[in-house]
Amino acid sequence: MNILQSIKMSWKSIMGSKIRSFLTMLGIIIGVSSVITLVSVGQGTTSSITKSLEGLGTNLLTVNIMGRGNTTSLSYEEAMELGNIDGVEAVSPVISGSVTAKRGTTNDTISVEGIAPSYEDVQDFHVQSGRYIVDLDIEYRMKVALIGTETATTYFGTDNPVGQTIQLNGTSFKIIGLLESKGSSMTASNDDKILIPINTAERFLQSGGVRSITVQVVSPDQISTVKADLEAALNKKFLNATNSYSIFNSQEMLDTLNSTTQLLSVALGGIAGISLLVGGIGIMNIMLVSVSERTREIGVRKAIGARKRDILLQFLVESTALSGIGGLIGVGLGYGFSALIGHFSTMTTSVSSSIVLISFGFSLFIGIVFGMIPANKAAKLRPIYALRTD
Repeated sequence: MNILQSIKMSWKSIMGSKIRSFLTMLGIIIGVSSVITLVSVGQGTTSSITKSLEGLGTNLLTVNIMGRGNTTSLSYEEAMELGNIDGVEAVSPVISGSVTAKRGTTNDTISVEGIAPSYEDVQDFHVQSGRYIVDLDIEYRMKVALIGTETATTYFGTDNPVGQTIQLNGTSFKIIGLLESKGSSMTASNDDKILIPINTAERFLQSGGVRSITVQVVSPDQISTVKADLEAALNKKFLNATNSYSIFNSQEMLDTLNSTTQLLSVALGGIAGISLLVGGIGIMNIMLVSVSERTREIGVRKAIGARKRDILLQFLVESTALSGIGGLIGVGLGYGFSALIGHFSTMTTSVSSSIVLISFGFSLFIGIVFGMIPANKAAKLRPIYALRTD
């Protein structure tokens, strides 16, 4: 008997018991769809976080100052002096706070950042209209502001905010520029804030100095060297006090994140893969029952000349077909579930073709392995005993 005949007989057997065949495939369907869905969520989340971190720049170091004793910050001048370190292209000190912004009847709390002109290039945050903050604005503590697109919509609607004023804690600030839209980061919206000169912010927000500095390095290859030089400069400033500052390297976090999420994806896939093993056991059990039910049929086939390998092939093809069809249905459901999660939630999903092929291939492997035992049992039946079975 050739392979084509085995396929025809297996298909006839599967279609002859549709409900039982579907229930047999159910474990494979759940397993394959679970693997694809869970891994796609893991990979999509990893991709989204990685994109956010890469958007910060892999050649950036973020310095956070906690201080020592009465010295809890750096002055603006001290922060800018860090730009003299070899390998540093630019530094961008920032003073942050929240204020009550008011215009007309609109009154709400808004995030405000005091910045230097270097913020534009270091943070890659430009204006779409108007001008940026310049050194003269800082020198003379000008009450001028750059406004984010979301904030502009809230307070000015569709009007052009450039040239107009807004009240911040009761003080009038003239808007000199409308920022480009940057979307949201991992923590907050980049478009719902106002930027003002850093010296103005220090007095206006009653800040004791600069506690956050972003350092742009000439090349990612120089990150380690520049970080060591920054540590030396800050240790000198804070007399080697422990926990007086921290330096955040986005590339190190990116590498750690990738390693962690890869392990997480593997773990999720492994957990879902258990369903495939359960599905394989289900196929084996049903096929064993099928062998028992079709013992007389096997006896008749052997009596008229069917060989051991013909019987083995028939049942093996049937178990493989069950797992293969279940795998295909599982792939379709996996794609569907991933699309639904991406559409109806904030999570990002990314279906990998390699994961689809691995999960489908594993479902076929499961069908072959767990189908071997019942197929072998059927092939070993002796015709005389099989024919005597009622």
